[in-house]
Amino acid sequence: MASTFHGLETARRGLFTTQSALNTTGHNIANANTAGYSRQVVNMTASRPIEAVGFSKSTAAGQLGTGVEASSITRIREKFLDNQYRNENKSQGNFTVQLDTLEKLEGIVNEPSDTGLRTVISNFWNSWSDLSKNPENADGRKVVMEQTLAMADAFNYTAKQLNDLKDDLTENVDINLNTVNSLTTSIAQLNGEIRRIEGLGDNANDLRDQRDLLTDELSGLVNIRVEEQANGYRVTMGNTELVQGTTPIQLDSAAITTAFASGDLNSGAIYGTIHSRDHFVDGYISELNKMVQTMANGEFEVTLPKGSVLPNGTVLNGVTYTGANRTLTEDLTVTVNGLNGLHQLGYSLAGQDPGLPFFTDSIGGTSGLTAGNITLNPDIVANSNLIATSMRVTINADSSETVISGNNSLAVLFSQMRDTRFDFDSGTDENMNTIDAYFRSVVGQLGVQAETATRMQSNQQIIVEQVDSRRQSVSGVSLDEEMSNMIKFQHAYNAAARNMTMIDEMLDKVINGMGRVGL
Repeated sequence: MASTFHGLETARRGLFTTQSALNTTGHNIANANTAGYSRQVVNMTASRPIEAVGFSKSTAAGQLGTGVEASSITRIREKFLDNQYRNENKSQGNFTVQLDTLEKLEGIVNEPSDTGLRTVISNFWNSWSDLSKNPENADGRKVVMEQTLAMADAFNYTAKQLNDLKDDLTENVDINLNTVNSLTTSIAQLNGEIRRIEGLGDNANDLRDQRDLLTDELSGLVNIRVEEQANGYRVTMGNTELVQGTTPIQLDSAAITTAFASGDLNSGAIYGTIHSRDHFVDGYISELNKMVQTMANGEFEVTLPKGSVLPNGTVLNGVTYTGANRTLTEDLTVTVNGLNGLHQLGYSLAGQDPGLPFFTDSIGGTSGLTAGNITLNPDIVANSNLIATSMRVTINADSSETVISGNNSLAVLFSQMRDTRFDFDSGTDENMNTIDAYFRSVVGQLGVQAETATRMQSNQQIIVEQVDSRRQSVSGVSLDEEMSNMIKFQHAYNAAARNMTMIDEMLDKVINGMGRVGL
């Protein structure tokens, strides 16, 4: 037969189990807005039934139940959704950084606008057109000089902004790399704590939530793969291991560069930063440098007017012009090396023969011109009369030459360079373009890339939000559901307490009320 106090023990188990359920419900409600928290549930199971002690099976109907037990407290989490979220989150981090970089590039290029490079380049061509109308005018020469300096300054400033952006992205890689190392260290420490606690038979629910939250954050920085092993999470980036049990592997700049080159790093914010720096920013620095180098020294075809007198020793199309053959008897179409080469075909008011290179770097060189160092020849800055506009001279009785200062042949050719097609690469027709058209193509390419990045980032954000919404529907805390559970467990607790009161009254009757007949 059952113990006299069997019912009391059954009621006690009901009280303790429902109390655990109420405490867990309160814990869920308290963490309803905690980032990364997964709702927890008490798993209840009927406690092991008993058979009355005896020499043979009792005549009681079946085994006697002993109540309920809380077998465990577990968190509600779906691993598939976690993996899916991390896979999408890495792409979100990549596209977000790319979009941010392209938006900054659009701000630097600042086109179309009235203050961008296109405007100062147009003003440069216009100043030559104005000078060609009155080549002896000192004011016109000053305007050409100032517009050239303004254009060079615009190139220099744009190049500086691009290089500053490149440096910022490099610094951002280092900052994010420190964050990765901090996250992997924390994940490794949590691996150890979780293993210690669960080795004692408990579920480390809250610590697991913290570890998953850190892993989610890590997935936004680099592409990761997470495997749960006996000693905790093993986190890898391609073939590069980041966490193994309680051991974090620290990454440095050399390691992340190697991972990027090998393909181990192929997504995430760090990948997006390196890709943006090396592809977008470096690409536009290269485009700008090519534009400057082509304008100054790139080949183009020009027709020199009949009657022009070439400077002595000029070499055009493989022909050296000296002596009497310096004077052109008919129009001559030749290939010239940039505006520098064109300027050296003319004569200045100062009688310079031939004209000086028009563009140089800060130390007077012409071969290594970039957007960052191009400027107007310092000698011309010091004396605007060295700007060549004429292509004709008169021969004096003593064989000396006098520049015909009123001739505007070279100034006219300069003004026509706006519509002249330069060779931007290998001499093929596909690479021939005007300076203005080439710059428009660069701006157009930037616009398309920014539009594509905006679309990709927007689409990826929607996907991430959808996956996270599905994950929250499984793991998130619903206050309505928790309030319903609270009422349910409260009634169960009250019922168990009432059951215990009833059993107490029964025992009181047995202990204090029996055996007192006739007394």
